[in-house]
This record gives sequence, structure tokens and C-alpha cells, in this order.
Amino acid sequence: MEGTDPVNKKLAAALSGGAVLVVALSGCSSDSEAKGPDPKLVAWAKTVCDAVPVQDAKIKAANAAISTTAADTAKPETLQKTDSKAFQDMADGYKAIAAAISGAGTPPGVEGGAKRQQDVVKNLNSLADSYADLKKQVDALNTKDQGKFAAGLRDVATQMTELEKQHKSGVEALKNLQQGEVKEAIAEQASCKKVASSAAPSTGTTTGSAQG
Repeated sequence: MEGTDPVNKKLAAALSGGAVLVVALSGCSSDSEAKGPDPKLVAWAKTVCDAVPVQDAKIKAANAAISTTAADTAKPETLQKTDSKAFQDMADGYKAIAAAISGAGTPPGVEGGAKRQQDVVKNLNSLADSYADLKKQVDALNTKDQGKFAAGLRDVATQMTELEKQHKSGVEALKNLQQGEVKEAIAEQASCKKVASSAAPSTGTTTGSAQG
């Protein structure tokens, strides 16, 4: 589809920040080997980290689906269906991570922990809502008119680019949450290590800046 193909490639390129945000939750390593973090904080970190791998996989699959469809020069109906599902999966993924962090409660013994936790939850829920809105936009696209479809898809791609600000805000909130013993407690979790390890090859340069 000439006209829609370049736009969908732009859409795929705009997705790159999503996986980086999840890695920000898991990419930090412990600074201290001698003294471990508070066991209560470790339990808190486990509650958060255990929810991450499944949602991380969902978000990565959504990114891959949009990228693959863009490369295949798919028909408008296929693009619409693929992008709609991908945006829904991303919305669900971020909302689930936000729910896990919210459900874990305030990190024990952390100064200002409640506000840090709330900032992360707020950012992730806002991001989830933005992806849900993008799904609605994609669902409303006119697949019968190539010109209108391309124009609508271009609007979606533009909004995806603007979402990069939300991704950066989310990364900053996660970095702020992961300080001191919180970082060490998260670094001990196998589930968070797994996500950081799997993402390192593709997002290495960006992940480095997200590490605490």
C-alpha cells in the first residue's frame, strides 16, 4: 500500500520507547554486596518484579507485531487489526505493571517512598490510557479509503512520537523510585534480572542511561 506503508514504518519507529521503560524497572544492579536490603523491602520488590516478565513479553510482542506488519506492506484492514490489538496489549501491559506496583504498597522503610510509588503508578496508568486512546483512533480509521486511512494513520504516528515524553517521564519516575535499598532489592529479583538480560542487546545504549 503506497501511502500507508511509510506511515506505518514511522509508527513502528515511534514505538521504541516502550520496552525501554520496562527495562528501567529492572536494569539496575546492586551497589552493595556486603549488606543486603531489608527483607521486607525484598518481599516488596518480589511482588513488583514477579509481575513484570509477562507484561514485558506482551509489550515486546506488540512492538514486534507493528514492526512486522509495517515491513510486510499489509492491507489497511490488516494494519488496523494488528495495530489495534498491539495498542490494547500495550495499554494492558502498562496498566498491569502499575497495578502490581500499586498493590505492593509503599516500599518499606524508604523515605518519601509513598510519593515515589504513586508517581510511578500515575505515569504508567497515564501511558496505558494513552495507548487505549490510540487503539480507539485506529479502530475508527476508514480502511475503505486509502487517502483517509493514510491520513488517520499519520495522526496516530504523530501522537506516538509525542508519547515519547510520557515514556521519559515514566523512566524518570522509576529511576526516582529505585534509589538506595530499593535498587538493591530489585536487583536481587530473578524476574527483573530476566527482563533486563533479555532487553540488553536491543536497548543497551538507552538502558544504560536508565540504570540507577
